[in-house]
Amino acid sequence: MYQTIKNEWFSNIRADILSGLVVALALIPEAIAFSIIAGVDPKVGLYASFCIAVVIAFVGGRSGMISAATGAMALVMVTLVKEHGLQYLLAATILTGFFQIILAYLEIAKLMSFVARAVVIGFVNALAILIFMAQLPELTNVTWHVYALTAVGLGIIYLFPYVPKIGKVLPSPLVTIVVLTIFVYFIGWDVRNVGDMGQLPDTLPIFLLPEIPLNFETLKIIFPYSFALAIVGLLESFMTATIIDDLTDTKSDKKVEARGQGIANIASGCIGGMAGCAMIGQSIINIKSGGRGRLSTFIAGFLLLIMVVFLSDIISIIPMAALVAVMIMVSIGTFDWSSIKNLKTLPLSTNIVMLSTVGVTVYTHNLALGVITGVLFASLFFANKISHFMYCDINYNEDKSIKTYKFVGQVFFNSADKFYEIIDFKEVLDKVIIDVSRAHFWDVTAVYALDKSVIKLKKEVKNVEIFGQNEASKTIIDRFGIHDKPDEIEKVMGGH
Repeated sequence: MYQTIKNEWFSNIRADILSGLVVALALIPEAIAFSIIAGVDPKVGLYASFCIAVVIAFVGGRSGMISAATGAMALVMVTLVKEHGLQYLLAATILTGFFQIILAYLEIAKLMSFVARAVVIGFVNALAILIFMAQLPELTNVTWHVYALTAVGLGIIYLFPYVPKIGKVLPSPLVTIVVLTIFVYFIGWDVRNVGDMGQLPDTLPIFLLPEIPLNFETLKIIFPYSFALAIVGLLESFMTATIIDDLTDTKSDKKVEARGQGIANIASGCIGGMAGCAMIGQSIINIKSGGRGRLSTFIAGFLLLIMVVFLSDIISIIPMAALVAVMIMVSIGTFDWSSIKNLKTLPLSTNIVMLSTVGVTVYTHNLALGVITGVLFASLFFANKISHFMYCDINYNEDKSIKTYKFVGQVFFNSADKFYEIIDFKEVLDKVIIDVSRAHFWDVTAVYALDKSVIKLKKEVKNVEIFGQNEASKTIIDRFGIHDKPDEIEKVMGGH
């Protein structure tokens, strides 16, 4: 236990502190922007980002991943805030946390096994595009100074690591922010800065409970929003954890992460913050800046609060162009550029899954909807693919009085019609054998196809034998099948 704590917290102290500082600076404008999207005061997003990051550092299941207020969650809250106000949002945030804890113990993390690789790549590419698109308002209808600062910032980010001795010691995004802030302050260029995003809080958050009536009517209002927030938050957190796992070649505990997200959201709602989840952009900033341990996540949240409350005068003068440069770097680094080259070599179905995930996510700005679309397409393509593997060998005995259908493959909703269509019901025979020793029945639709086939065969053939059912197929056939139950057949056929 001691060794695990040491590895997760204190094995990378210098890099974790520096990367946490970079993330904290990048979190400020994002938290303010997400608060504006949700229709609440900027301090709601800032308090949430501080609380969620600090709490998840202790109870999360993925070291080095950053969780805070996010745009995906903010979009779900808009209508609730508009129609019922902040207090109902805080109550919904707390209920979101409880839902996530329950879902964690229901092993919802296992659903990640249904997410195909193409969906993950589509998710990553869509997020990269959305991160870049989010910077465009800062680059439109502005003076040339902003473009110059952004270009210089990108230059520092990509060239500073090659500077001898110090290039590998200091994170280049942090150097970019410091250098551009000092430059603008002394040169006096009139460019948009963090202070222009909104009023920074000047007090520490305090514990509070939402001032709403605790009755069924309140539950009816917040329940659908809380459940949607819980699903969106866990989905984005699981996807982000998977990506960070790949980047660091380490493994996360998604059940622990789901529970941790729930605890963090309950804490956020109790100090006046909105619901949040893992942030892929900030998580990648953290990883690329050298952050690996839980300390980096804690430092990001802790320094965020210290800076906005006690150092607001300094933080407010950071030019947005510096942060735009950092986020463009994140966008470029996040996008899977090899996926474009692979479009020519990968199967069409894989490309459709990836592109549909990207398209829906970018169009709706809803990461959860994009992932669900990708999973749906992947499932349909998979079902269609394995249905083609079902075939049938047909044999007769010497006098052609006995016919054997030997089915091979998977029988389920997508191949059940094919199973039924293979059988010739007009042929007069002494006996028909349906050999399913190399087939597997997966669902009720498959059992129905078997029932329909046997019942129809028995109109012309008195002796119909089903042979070779494996244990799993026999269980579902015995439970739901009626072809060998005369009373059940009479009930079904009696009305026809």
